[in-house]
Amino acid sequence: MIETERLRLSLHQMTDFHDLHAMWSDPDVVRHISGVPSSEQESWFRLLRYRGLWDLLGYGYWCVRMKADGRYVGDVGFADLKRVVEPPLGAVPEAGWVLARWAHGQGFATEALQAALAWMDGRGVDRTVCIMAPENGASRRVAEKCRYFLKRKACFRGEKTLLLQREREDR
Repeated sequence: MIETERLRLSLHQMTDFHDLHAMWSDPDVVRHISGVPSSEQESWFRLLRYRGLWDLLGYGYWCVRMKADGRYVGDVGFADLKRVVEPPLGAVPEAGWVLARWAHGQGFATEALQAALAWMDGRGVDRTVCIMAPENGASRRVAEKCRYFLKRKACFRGEKTLLLQREREDR
């Protein structure tokens, strides 16, 4: 578990499923991710994937909740999803974050991602990457606040995407 001033990051539990599905089925939340709200089954697979990442890779996604009242904020973490990106990402942890609509614009994404990155830095990971749609200005600002820089433009699922990279701070 990781705690910040306002947030608690912990491994996903079965009890997180309803909140996770509500977020991933919200069209406003997925607009710049896939554009398609997730079905209950897709959300279930995501929850399983989140937990499986930890066993297989030693890192993964955390469930982010408010410390004060336990309200679900979203998901943040790292994965190697074997995405077909041109040019390829390589075997480097890919950061990702998604927040429930109510939590947008309050600095939660930056706060959670900075905590997750500090955790990753503490494990000696030299660099991480993230990809995003060019029109996703809010996520781009979060990435830049967390020291990601534009590495190059890429193509993912036939769409233009941005590939950003971050080097470990003490490197």
